[in-house]
Amino acid sequence: MEIGVYGLGRFGAFWAGLLSEHFKVKGYSRNPERITPKNVIRVTEDEVLKADTIFLCVSISALRDVLERVAKKIKPGTVIVDTCSVKVYPARVMEEVLPPGVKVIASHPMFGPDSGKKSLGGLPMILWPLRNADAEYNFWHSFFTGLGLSVLRMSPDEHDREAAFTQGITHYLGRVIADLGLKESKIATVGYKKLLEIMNQTCNDPWQLFVDLQRYNPHTGEMRKKLHKSLDKIMKLLEGTDIR
Repeated sequence: MEIGVYGLGRFGAFWAGLLSEHFKVKGYSRNPERITPKNVIRVTEDEVLKADTIFLCVSISALRDVLERVAKKIKPGTVIVDTCSVKVYPARVMEEVLPPGVKVIASHPMFGPDSGKKSLGGLPMILWPLRNADAEYNFWHSFFTGLGLSVLRMSPDEHDREAAFTQGITHYLGRVIADLGLKESKIATVGYKKLLEIMNQTCNDPWQLFVDLQRYNPHTGEMRKKLHKSLDKIMKLLEGTDIR
């Protein structure tokens, strides 16, 4: 099987390198300065679209533009797998834009170059057979399980509802902590060090990912409102205000 990875940014390069340990992988990036991972064959856009299975590793906000540009070049029977960190929006776009003969799987590897660099053991991977891809879903479910990942079958809406209060809130708080300018301290407690770990991990990802996580997940708005309501409640308690 020939695998194509469309997009060789920070996550795309990591993903292509991981897959190249098991498959022949061709990678494409519109940015010539992107580094090609070891064992990955750098190809043109037209060439990567000829692969049997294509993993889309582009930003959430760029997905529609990319698909509208390349959809007609993708041959029937090709399996398209997105890797976006939200699922309702990309699932809708892929179904709207990709030709009927193209098979589609929605996925979210819930790890990246930082969290997955030492081991994949137990890390979560979301898969959903979106269109005409039951057999392909079973193949990739088995493959990723074999890598030690915890593979979960989860619908796009169920994913986004849960991710808003797990991944979404983590990235949001990480950026807030960074904005506060918190730094290492000689008297840092274990809890404080963990806060810095959250900040460093989330802020190591591109700013665009943070923005897209907040804007394209339909449930993150609710998360932010509840978070700020809780912050206000605690503040009023500390100030001695009656909040009953």
